[in-house]
Amino acid sequence: MNVVLLHPEIPENTGNIARLCAGTQSPLHLIRPMGFRLDEKRMKRAGLDYWPHVDLHVHDGWDAFCAACPGTYWFASTKGERAHYDAAYAPNDYLCFGSETSGLPADFYARYRSQLITIPMTGPIRSLNLANAVSIVLYEALRPMLQIQPKTL
Repeated sequence: MNVVLLHPEIPENTGNIARLCAGTQSPLHLIRPMGFRLDEKRMKRAGLDYWPHVDLHVHDGWDAFCAACPGTYWFASTKGERAHYDAAYAPNDYLCFGSETSGLPADFYARYRSQLITIPMTGPIRSLNLANAVSIVLYEALRPMLQIQPKTL
């Protein structure tokens, strides 16, 4: 399962997501422009010493990403009508998330309407933190594929 961040802005979120990707062996795709440099200290700190285990790919825009990574894309958005747990994920799909302040590019809502998913919320907030949203959707997408064995003491 691939994680895609379109125009991420907050380095700590990206660092936390990179750590999550290392823990799930999920490639991480970052799409420029970004609100920070890849050598940003705060991003590196949030990812701790797991960076060598992150399968990181950086793309110079959405079109470059699509050319390099054809496949099935899912777009997490508060504007989606299908719950994230109702999507039929496949192992090499791409889970796409917009920037922290503006979400997905405006034209994506019509262009990818059938691929929009949402995390149901009942409280009085507009959205979840990006790193939390990626965690929720990624683990749901991986759930049928994970074969976790209990650790013995």
